[in-house]
Amino acid sequence: MSTRFTQRGTPLVESQSLQLIQSTSQVNNIITKYISKRLVEKGYTSLTPSLLSFLSILECGVNYGAEIARNLGVTRQMVAKTVKELCKLQYLEQRDGIGKQKEIVFTETGEYLMADARLLLSDIDEVLNQHLGDEGAEKMIAKITAISDTIDDRLNAK
Repeated sequence: MSTRFTQRGTPLVESQSLQLIQSTSQVNNIITKYISKRLVEKGYTSLTPSLLSFLSILECGVNYGAEIARNLGVTRQMVAKTVKELCKLQYLEQRDGIGKQKEIVFTETGEYLMADARLLLSDIDEVLNQHLGDEGAEKMIAKITAISDTIDDRLNAK
């Protein structure tokens, strides 16, 4: 993406933040695509990168649609649609909860899916450690976390 001018000649400011967003997004996309592809090869059906991303934000215990929607910044309807799809695939199930709220939990198959995803992530950890050294990945994570915390603190202080 050009950072100098738009088609109409509007000047654009150079931005390291934009480069950071694009790079971290690309890493996320590459890893998610790799893991979903490998999981499908292992027999987990209809698992797209977006469904895997959705599953990855869930707690291992009980989840609630409203809470998931708040955390993702999406509508409850979008969460309900995705949960329904994942229930059909037998990765999640809904149970009666307190009041009108439904509890959303992993099925046994869903738990195996997430365990297998973690194993694949550990394979990626090995690749990172080979490239960055044993402590390189930890330092990278610490720096990205510090950047995230700093930006969050500064932007929310205004």
